[in-house]
Amino acid sequence: MPSDDAIIVLGIDLDGVCADFYGRMREIAAEWFEVDIRTLTASPSYGLEEWGIKTPDQYEQLHRFAVTQRQLFATSPPIPGARSTLGRLSDEGYRIRIITHRLFIHFFHQDAVSQTIDWLDRHGIPYSDLCFMKDKDQVGADVYVDDAPVNIERLRARGHYAICFGNSTNERVTEPRARSWDQVYTLIKVRYQCASVE
Repeated sequence: MPSDDAIIVLGIDLDGVCADFYGRMREIAAEWFEVDIRTLTASPSYGLEEWGIKTPDQYEQLHRFAVTQRQLFATSPPIPGARSTLGRLSDEGYRIRIITHRLFIHFFHQDAVSQTIDWLDRHGIPYSDLCFMKDKDQVGADVYVDDAPVNIERLRARGHYAICFGNSTNERVTEPRARSWDQVYTLIKVRYQCASVE
């Protein structure tokens, strides 16, 4: 059911959905651990244990280095199809609401926010709203696209339509799933084939 103003709102995650977080983080992790990048799998699980991350504190240290010293959020390449598909959906009248939890580690929020805005602008990702928050269901989207298993599970448990953007961290998450932005587009159009977004 569309939101109150009859415009369908799409709640879009960034890392692992629009930005190739894992590809860029793999490069940074290889530098951090001083290992050949070929020794780090390109298909890690959630938490990056295969790369040698053993504790939440170790993950936070790597993440802090990645954002503050290697501009992770500014230098991650876009996932193919994100810009063009979101542009098409925006042109068709859907409202793009970017929702990210990039502020989960304290004391470098300015870096995270400025890198995020720069990245969105540089890659031409259209959006009407930009939300930095953990509880993504609080932003009032009609459709969510996310890759984090915990987010997908939470959104679905609360009755939201959430598309899982497939990657190695979420292989056990059930349908609806998409492995590409073309598939995301199709799932959204099928869901709202009778809805007017004009």
